[in-house]
Amino acid sequence: MAKKKLNRIKVILVEKDKKINWLATQVNKSTNTVSLWCNNKRQPSLESLYEVANVLDVDIYDLLISTRDLKESKE
Repeated sequence: MAKKKLNRIKVILVEKDKKINWLATQVNKSTNTVSLWCNNKRQPSLESLYEVANVLDVDIYDLLISTRDLKESKE
């Protein structure tokens, strides 16, 4: 079974022309942790997601894949 993409952190980083290392420093997490989030191998806690949204100056909903999109991809 393929790993579901649940967050859009990597996409937003590209749109904002920011790097994983920069985000890791801003949210006080290891580069490895943020890389796992960006590659959807691990998901951030809600608190971390909120902090990422603040740092990237986006709405927290912009960082999430819609559950409707997930549902449609199964069909």
